[in-house]
Amino acid sequence: MAVAIKLSNELVGEAKLYAKAQHRTPPKQIEHWARLGKMAEENPDLPFNFIQEVMLSHEEAEQGLLESYKFG
Repeated sequence: MAVAIKLSNELVGEAKLYAKAQHRTPPKQIEHWARLGKMAEENPDLPFNFIQEVMLSHEEAEQGLLESYKFG
């Protein structure tokens, strides 16, 4: 469900910059930041880089890019 919200011009400007560098749209960049922030608040003991890697791993799994690990 899409909802219109008001954001500061400063935040939108920063999102445009980061979005271009990350090949995202500004709204998707803001969604990305929101997901990261939510995960960081829910897991205050986890390092930020670990949270980013978890998000990347989840996306790799969604796209079927994981391989089974063979022990031994």
